[in-house]
Amino acid sequence: MLIIPAIDLSEGRCVRLIQGKANSETVYSKNPTAMAMKFEQAGAKRIHLVDLDGAFKGKSVNKDCIRAIVKNVSVPVQVGGGIRKEEDIERMFDLGVKSVIVGTLAVKKPKILENSIKRYPGEKIILGIDMLKRKIAIQGWQKETSIDDVEFAKRWRETGIQRVVFTDISRDGMLKGTNILALKDFANRSKLKVVASGGISSIADLNQINHLKDYGVDQVIIGKAIYEGKIHLEDIFEC
Repeated sequence: MLIIPAIDLSEGRCVRLIQGKANSETVYSKNPTAMAMKFEQAGAKRIHLVDLDGAFKGKSVNKDCIRAIVKNVSVPVQVGGGIRKEEDIERMFDLGVKSVIVGTLAVKKPKILENSIKRYPGEKIILGIDMLKRKIAIQGWQKETSIDDVEFAKRWRETGIQRVVFTDISRDGMLKGTNILALKDFANRSKLKVVASGGISSIADLNQINHLKDYGVDQVIIGKAIYEGKIHLEDIFEC
């Protein structure tokens, strides 16, 4: 299982939120590039970036920070947050990002995403499934919809999406473990490759997720558990 450490960017800083709420911000570093380099040195094979300002405001304001991280690490970097237009996708790839994660774009402007998937096949574009009670939330998790997570994923699988980042918003930043039942059900029914995200707090959580590899859950994103010392860098890349 590929373990991917996360760096959430807000005004050029490395922060974490609770359930995606802007007023719950905790700053862990004012040098995200150094944090990314630390993750790589510890053994990370991929790094996950979230442009929180982009997610909330609808456009990226951390491009310089993303560029610096990509330039200073040799492992692939994936980015989500505020990617709402075709030009946003192009810009991320121009910065050297390996994959972009889109969610709101898939709901609001599906035709644009369809064209982008044709232009960037494979896992260059990853679908972000951010859900509350199995319904999709968009625009930095600020707007809930009535869209079923599995049906939404199936629709995009037919269009060419191969991989999904699946996040239970209610668990994100809570350090109470992932929603393993929802994760298993989603992976089993969507038939997509799945990156588990949200709530991971221990090695036990990682081992539990690892049991879902036969369902297509082969990657996991970890953020707050690292910063809070619940999971140590020297341990996570041995799982």
